[in-house]
Amino acid sequence: MGEHILPGNPPVELTLRRSSRARRISLRVSRLDGRVTLTLPQGVRSAAALDFARSKEDWLRAQLQAQPQMTAVAMGAEIPVEGRLRRIIPASGRRVVLAENELAVPGAADNIAVRLQAWLKTLARDRLAAASDRYAQALGRPYARITLRDTRSRWGSCSSNGGLMYSWRLIMAAPEVLDYVAAHEVAHLAEMNHSPAFWAHVARLYPGYEGPRRWLRDHGSDLHRYRFDD
Repeated sequence: MGEHILPGNPPVELTLRRSSRARRISLRVSRLDGRVTLTLPQGVRSAAALDFARSKEDWLRAQLQAQPQMTAVAMGAEIPVEGRLRRIIPASGRRVVLAENELAVPGAADNIAVRLQAWLKTLARDRLAAASDRYAQALGRPYARITLRDTRSRWGSCSSNGGLMYSWRLIMAAPEVLDYVAAHEVAHLAEMNHSPAFWAHVARLYPGYEGPRRWLRDHGSDLHRYRFDD
């Protein structure tokens, strides 16, 4: 339905969305990127929805202030790789070099984010392919392919034809988190649901999965605050 601005200091951009399933006006602030969505049922005028947003302005601004600060990926910034924060430093060679507390990235400063994103995607594919192979063999069910995306609503998925999709940002989380997501999606090769039988497969493939699952629920959104674009 378009974008609207809620006046103030600073102004707040609202995305209006009409839903046939909505029963009342609702206001939501995304934990991933701070985007504000104003949803209204069919038959409710936009003006009424905007009045509702204005009535919730104090709550809305408090939610936006509580959002984590976005971090632009650039020289000197710190980003997590496999669960550990690493400071980005210049490199004289031709390869990205991962050290205990540093990430040495060669090339021009204005190309650091692009170079580093490509490197992270390659590392993510390597780790996720190895984990998927391991769990698929244990389950006795082959998968068709692996696709990486920068998804915001889910960390992975499994299609009915055996295609596995993962968020490449999982490489920024601790290895046990990435492994849990791989085990979760591979388990869907046997059960395309979240039934007790499905969770039994997950528990067999990755005992103690509850901890990584809880970390993703509580802290996973932090992985989206690292910006690799301008």
